[in-house]
Amino acid sequence: MPSNKNALTRIVLLDKLLGDRYHAYSIQDMTDYLERELPQYGKDGGVSKRCVEKDIEYLEYNFPIPIEFERYTVDAHSAATDRIYKKRCIRYSDPTFSIFKGKLSDEEKGLLTTALSTIGSFDGLDGFGWLDDLNKRLGLVEQRPIVQMSKNLLENKTLMAEAFSAIQAHAVVNLHYRLFNTSEVREVVISPYLLKEYNRRWYLIGSADDTGRVLNFALDRLISIDVLPGYEYLPAPDDLLERYEDIIGVSYYEGAEVYRIIFWVSDKSTPYVDTKPLHGSQIRIKSDKEDYLRNLYASPAGGTLFSIECMENYELIRELCSYGGELKVLSPQQIVNAITNRIESMSKLYDI
Repeated sequence: MPSNKNALTRIVLLDKLLGDRYHAYSIQDMTDYLERELPQYGKDGGVSKRCVEKDIEYLEYNFPIPIEFERYTVDAHSAATDRIYKKRCIRYSDPTFSIFKGKLSDEEKGLLTTALSTIGSFDGLDGFGWLDDLNKRLGLVEQRPIVQMSKNLLENKTLMAEAFSAIQAHAVVNLHYRLFNTSEVREVVISPYLLKEYNRRWYLIGSADDTGRVLNFALDRLISIDVLPGYEYLPAPDDLLERYEDIIGVSYYEGAEVYRIIFWVSDKSTPYVDTKPLHGSQIRIKSDKEDYLRNLYASPAGGTLFSIECMENYELIRELCSYGGELKVLSPQQIVNAITNRIESMSKLYDI
C-alpha cells in the first residue's frame, strides 16, 4: 500500500467512487473529491493528481486480490464553457465489486429484510426485480410484508425503478416526456430528488439542468429516463420537503402567497373532513371565533367551520370543488373567485 499517512482513507474513498455506476469519475474528479472529503476524516488535504494515479496503480497491480479496471469515455457537460466534451474515466469492471465487504449480523439481516419487503410492495414494477437478486445474494429469509401499498401500475413498469435508482445514486438524467394536452414529446435534463404520490399518481421531482428550477413530471407521461454519467448533479434545495407542506398536491409556485382559507362543511360531510383533513394545517374552528366568522361571512346554517393554510394551485381548487354543495369557501376572496369561475365554467358546459 502507498506509504502516505492518508493512504488507507484514500483507498476507502476511492473504492466508493470506483464502484459507482451512476457517475463517471476521471482522475481529476477523484482528486477533487479526496481534497473535499479527507478533512472530514481528520486528514490533511492537498492530494495531488499524481497521488491518485499511484493509488489506482497500486490497486490494479499490487493489491493482494486481483482487481480489474475499465477505462472509458463519456460525454460531459462543462459548466465553465457550456459545452459538451469527452471525459476519460475509470471504474471497476465488475459493478458488484468492492474491496470492503463485511458480513451482516442476524439483527441487520432482519431489519434489511423488512426494508426490502416494504420496497417490494411496489408490486408489478419490473425494474424492482433486483430486490429478489439482492435477497438471494444476502441470504435473507422471505417474510410476510408488514406494509402494503395501493397499486397504480404504470404503462412502462420500469420507470419507477429507474427513477428510484437515479435519485438514490444522485445521478443526472435526461427525461423524454409527452406534454399533457398534446402528443408532442420533449426532452429535459434534470437532477432528480423525490418520488411523490398524490391522488394515486406518481410524480418525479427534480431541478432542470439549464435553469435550476424545481419541476415535477407525472410518471405516466414519461417515455424514458436516460442516465447522464458525465453531468454534474445539482444538490436539492434545503427547503425541498418543507415547500410541499404549504400545498395540496405537487404544483408549487415559487413566491406564491400562503392563504388562510376558511370554509364551511355540511353536517353530512363534517365527519369525513374531520377525520381526513384536506391539508396538514387543517383546524376546526370553535367557540366565539366560530360565531364571529359565521356572522362575518354569512355562512350557511348548521355544519362546521374549518381553516387550512396553503398556497393556491390547481389541486387546491379541485379538492375544494370535489365536495360540491357540501363545502363552501368563505375566505379569502381570491379563492372564492377561483371556485366561482370553476362553477361558472361547469354551468356553461352543461348549458344551465
